[in-house]
Amino acid sequence: MDRITIRGLDDALFAALDRLAKQEGISLSQAALKLLRKGAGIADARRSAGTIGNSLDHLIGSLSAAEADELDAALRELDAFDRLSLSD
Repeated sequence: MDRITIRGLDDALFAALDRLAKQEGISLSQAALKLLRKGAGIADARRSAGTIGNSLDHLIGSLSAAEADELDAALRELDAFDRLSLSD
């Protein structure tokens, strides 16, 4: 694999890279590669075909127990509605 050195990162760009790396639990190099691929319009080969996206991943584990119970109840109602709609 080839290597490059990137010079001249301003504080805002470095902060964005650092934030992405911490948010996704990846290295700064991996974060830079991710942004380079996105900017070049190249899909991430490591993403599985079944992956829809990760834009909501930051919400994982953020609900309180009461909020999670409320969400589960709402989803059960929607599931029941879907079953009723399909049986018609």
